[in-house]
Amino acid sequence: MTLAELNALPRYRAEEELLKCCGSKAWARVLARRRPFASFDRLSQASAEIWRSLDASDWMEAFASHPRIGERKAEVQTSAAAWSGQEQSGMSRASAAVASAMDEANQEYLAKFGFIFIIHASGKTAEDMLTSIRLRLANPPDQELRLAAEEQNKITLSRLKKLLPL
Repeated sequence: MTLAELNALPRYRAEEELLKCCGSKAWARVLARRRPFASFDRLSQASAEIWRSLDASDWMEAFASHPRIGERKAEVQTSAAAWSGQEQSGMSRASAAVASAMDEANQEYLAKFGFIFIIHASGKTAEDMLTSIRLRLANPPDQELRLAAEEQNKITLSRLKKLLPL
């Protein structure tokens, strides 16, 4: 899809396409309403601005659209699911010990913060992700929510680039 094609879609279809990049319905709705975008840079700026203006419930909705790091959801293969698998490919090479430690850390993280661990995983090894989750477990909840939201923003930008290759 091109930016021109995204701009030309009916709003409901643009929202569907944008939801492949971020699971927040409010984000997709507001971004679709802001069209047309003159450039990818304008789109990405609007995306970040909208994302940061949303509340915690919208962020949580987006977080919930992701599988946990290392988890494979048995669902229909969508663009977002395929992208998630690519992004987390570092986990596919994890040793059994690292995979087990990540699973334990995921459970601890969810229990502490009430949402899954969100990280822009592209290019990271399983060990990198394990180190990150362990470090972030020490954060206070309000700080971690903001950190996870910024990681989601990075994921969203990366997925917008996949949706609209230059």
